[in-house]
Order: sequence, then C-alpha cells, then structure tokens
Amino acid sequence: MTVALDSVRIVPTWKRSLYGINALVAAFGVSLSFVLTALGTYPSNNTNPTSLGNPEQGAIGRVLDFFTYFTIWSNILVAIIMAMLFFRPTRDTFWFRVMRHDAVLMIVVTGIIYNAILAGAASNRGLEVVTNAFEHILTPLLTFLVWLICGPRGWINVRVILASLILPLIWVAWALTRGMFIDAYPYGFLDVAVLGYGSVAINIGGVIVLAILLSLILWGVDWIERRVSRN
Repeated sequence: MTVALDSVRIVPTWKRSLYGINALVAAFGVSLSFVLTALGTYPSNNTNPTSLGNPEQGAIGRVLDFFTYFTIWSNILVAIIMAMLFFRPTRDTFWFRVMRHDAVLMIVVTGIIYNAILAGAASNRGLEVVTNAFEHILTPLLTFLVWLICGPRGWINVRVILASLILPLIWVAWALTRGMFIDAYPYGFLDVAVLGYGSVAINIGGVIVLAILLSLILWGVDWIERRVSRN
C-alpha cells in the first residue's frame, strides 16, 4: 500500500544524485570484494578453526563465507535501496521505509563495530585495503551523511524500528545455522564453539539493544531536522 501523497512529492535532482553516488560507492566496494573472494586472490591466513576463512576451502566455500558476513549484507542492502531511491525517489511504502531504515541502521552498526572492535585485528593486503575502506569506512559514513542531508524525513516510527529488526535477525539465524554445519562463525561474539549458546544469546541481545538505541537516536535526529525545516 502506497503512503498517501507520495506521488506529489518532488525530489530535487541533487538529492537523486547523492542517492546514486551512495549506491555506486556501496556497489563498488562489495563487488570488488566479491571478485577478490571468489577468485581467492589473497589466500586466507586464518588460523582459528572456529572462524570463517578456512584457507583450504574452494571457491564455493569462500563465496558462502562472503555472504555470511553482516558487513556484506549491510553494504548490499545500501546499494540496492539507494539505487531504488535514485531510479524512483518518490517510492514510499511501509516495507520500503523499513528497508531504508535498515540500510542506514545496519551500515552504521557495521561501521561502529568494525572500527571500534574489529579493526585492530584486521590484516588486509593489496586491494583488500581498498575494499575494506569502502565497506567499513566510506560507505557507512556516506550513507549516514546522505540520510542526514536527503532523508527521506518522517519515515521512522515504532513500527518501522521493530520491523527493521527482522532482517538482522534473519542474518543471525543464517550465520548460526551455517555455523552448526561447518563449526565456524563470522565473528567472535557469535562463536558458539568457543562461547556457547548462552553467551552468544547475550551478545545478540546486546547488539539488538544497540540497534534499538541507534534507531531511537536516528528517530530523534529526524524529528529535530523536521522541526527545524518548518521554522
């Protein structure tokens, strides 16, 4: 169901341009990363048997690992949603609002967790340095700035926030289910083999709380921007 009055909203060309640039930046980083991964350009030097990245696995295993990282999900979602806004900037349905919020929320979480927790242990080589910068720094920062500048405004509410938890929980289910079969996990806080399900459940709960808090912050920023724009 289309939200009322969307069809009469006019989106400036400069906003569409920013949506398009955002989509291209996200798509470039994740696409280059996929090619490097699929080709095994930089063989994994992982020595932790319960972490993804078994250096002896083939292309299929590498690709499945690739699509088990939250970073990849968030970057792909940003690329898709921003491209959709570029091609049809007046698009406005409830579930599109949810996915727009998810794109901002998930990529911001990606940027925060990577740069605050995971960056110190990262070991990137060659073009991996480029993809890492795009996926963990440039795309998160640009996506947040584009949302801050372009919106769309007034799309966040309690229903959208709660619905936006569905996709991250689907990712959690995928990562844990795959981990049950291969005994390897994408991140240490999900490593059931080391931490056990109890600790992992607590960690997941913590991330959910973080996501809700960030959503409330985004909602507050959105509210302030709408109030300022009316004055």
